[in-house]
Parts: sequence; structure tokens; C-alpha cells
Amino acid sequence: MAEVKTVVSSAANAKGKSGNTMLINGVIVGACLILAHLLFYTVFRTAEKHGLLGTMYQGGWVVPILMSTLFVMICFVIERFLTIFKSRGKVSNADFIKKIQYHLTSKNVDAALAECDKQSGSVGNVMKAGLNKYKEMISANMDTDMKIANIKKEIEESTALELPMLEKNLVFLSTITSGATLLGLFGTVMGMIRAFSAMAAAGAPDANALAAGISEALINTALGIGTSFIAMVAYNFFTTIIDNITYGIDETGFTLEQSFTANYK
Repeated sequence: MAEVKTVVSSAANAKGKSGNTMLINGVIVGACLILAHLLFYTVFRTAEKHGLLGTMYQGGWVVPILMSTLFVMICFVIERFLTIFKSRGKVSNADFIKKIQYHLTSKNVDAALAECDKQSGSVGNVMKAGLNKYKEMISANMDTDMKIANIKKEIEESTALELPMLEKNLVFLSTITSGATLLGLFGTVMGMIRAFSAMAAAGAPDANALAAGISEALINTALGIGTSFIAMVAYNFFTTIIDNITYGIDETGFTLEQSFTANYK
């Protein structure tokens, strides 16, 4: 009964955190959208005929949307950088696992738990949860296979709490990777339509109208591709680190299972 209450409480907390995360993400996206439009229609508009900002202003109404996409990408790159690098912990996974194996070989579970506090990352958190169950199972009145199954279950539950935190908000980067390019191409098409419409209306080539249309096309293309490239690099970089953390978590379960089998079977 107590276990059911714990599961229900955890589900309620997870739902509340998910709602708060969606609200915060919505505020970030809205703030970036507002900031981009303010900059575009004040600073960029003032510099319409001067320098890079003036050239970007000629890119048209798609530019501030692309700018907001860039700002959103920067916000979530910073947020993911801080979160994921904190989750890596203070000790490398290889060194951490070796220390845990040494203490478990000596049957010193308390020292192994102390190493988890020093590591203070996702692998350390999962290992700590597994070690607490490991310690509990040493004196439990049940067969060894059941004890190992309980340890594995504890690790799986702890992993299920850690991994979503690592992967959270990466969907923004993956979406921007393709979305920014498509949005830039949309701006390019709009610019070319503007250019050829100006030529058709004039009945003869209009150098100024044609230049404005081509400028709109190229600015949107450059901004879209640049934003997409940075988002793609950041996404791949973060997923590589998460894969390493996930591997460390998997090794955690294997280490505890082998240690318990060797020491208490």
C-alpha cells in the first residue's frame, strides 16, 4: 500500500514539474519572439540604410521570426549546457566505477555511497539508489535472485527519473535544426516573389526593386542556415554526452549485479 502511494505521489510530482516546464518554455519562446520584433522594428529599422543591420532590415518580416528562433536556440543551448555538464558529475565514469568496484569487493557499501556523493552526477545518483537497495538486500530474507531483481528494479526506476531530465528541451534544438532552414527558404521564396513582382509591375527591370528582393532572399537564407547549423552541432554534442552518461548508468547496473552475485550468493 505504501509503495502504491509512493508511485502515485511521484506521478503527481512529475506531472506538476512537467506543467511548470511547459510554462517556463512558453515564456522563453514568447520573450524571444517579442525581443526579436522589438529589435527589428526599432534598432534595425533606424539603421535601414546603414551597414549590416540595415541590410538585415531589408530581409522583410520573416527576419524577426528567424531572429527569435536564433534567440530560442541560444537560450536552450545555455540551459542544456549547464544541466548536462552538471549531470556528468565531478568524477569520470570510468574512475567512479573502479572505486565502486573496489569498495564493493571489500564489502564496504558505506564507502561506496560516499563516492556517489563525491561524483554528484546522474551516474552517481543512479548508483546511490542502487547501493541503498543493495545494502537493504544484504539482510533481506529472500533468495539471491529475488534480491538481484529488486536491485535491478531500483536502478531502472532511478534511471527513468534521470534520463528525461537529460533529454528535456533537446526537442527544441532538433526542431530548430530543420525548421530554421525551412523558414529561411520560405523567406528566400518570398524575396524572389517580391523581386519578380516588382519587375512585372514596372514592365522593365527595376534595379532597386530587384536588389531589395534579392537582399530579402539572401538574408533569410543566411540567417536560417546559420541558425540551423549551430542548433545541429549543439544537438549532436549534447546527445553524445548523454550517450556517455547512459552507458555509465548501464554499467552501474551491471557492476552492482555482479558484485552482489559474487559477494552474497
